[in-house]
Amino acid sequence: MRKSFSGLVGLVEKELGQQVESGGLFLFFSRRRNAVKVLFFTGDGLAIFYRRLERGTFEFPKTVAADANAKGIELKMSELTLILEGIELASVKRRRRWSRDPRPS
Repeated sequence: MRKSFSGLVGLVEKELGQQVESGGLFLFFSRRRNAVKVLFFTGDGLAIFYRRLERGTFEFPKTVAADANAKGIELKMSELTLILEGIELASVKRRRRWSRDPRPS
């Protein structure tokens, strides 16, 4: 958790092969998972949001925990909110919603 702007941008570009300016939010968890940094581009500069828990840990999404070799995953905003709020992801039940068929017709 010692890296700041330049170090985190370097990780995003070299390890993930992405550009920070793409509009995504990039999460970096501490080894003990009690702290997280969120790096994002605001349109004219970079911002870092840092959160440390006094007790407990942040939960990783299942895809991260299942595949230790995964370099990154994409989350929905609702999933990010649940992680930051400390809600157990397995306890969340989603209702069926309409979605556009991703396959071209």
